[in-house]
Amino acid sequence: MAATGKCFLVTGSPGVGKTTLIVRVLETLRNSNPNLKVQGFYTREIREGTERVGFEVVTLDGRKGLLASNKISSPESLRWPTVGRYRVDVTSFESLALPELQVREDTDLFIIDEVGKMELYSSSFFPAVLKVLQSNIPLLASIPTPKAGRDIPGVARMRNHPGASVFTLNANNRDAMREQICSILADMMQKP
Repeated sequence: MAATGKCFLVTGSPGVGKTTLIVRVLETLRNSNPNLKVQGFYTREIREGTERVGFEVVTLDGRKGLLASNKISSPESLRWPTVGRYRVDVTSFESLALPELQVREDTDLFIIDEVGKMELYSSSFFPAVLKVLQSNIPLLASIPTPKAGRDIPGVARMRNHPGASVFTLNANNRDAMREQICSILADMMQKP
């Protein structure tokens, strides 16, 4: 897997700001290094007014697609796996996320937000994540916290990897964590 110190995992309670932190770290790194070659994706909520109705996957070049929804009720969607009240559109997710995880030699950093239960319904997703880890290219990813002391097996594998640094985010440390992760990655990008 990844060399020691090349896998940075952000975790914390739902809604604490993991995606926001990852997007801001990416913006900061791109502002200081406009030629930075980054691959990956992030997920964000789909809202209707104040109600969350789903999630979409967004590539780093701005393409979007459905990840999960509680509003779609087509015959096809009735066969989609469910997480809580959401149906997961694995095909849509794979069409956007998997190409972003293809290892290319000129890539400086991978962003994966998130490696979670919805994403892991794709049988191709975790093997692609493992290839990223094996590539020795730095990885910044978000992972969920264990529920009732039980971790998702793929997430546990990442969390317990000897090369992983885990940053637990909370409302009080968000800015400090962003600065710390930016500093670590910026230093890493400077070194050959």
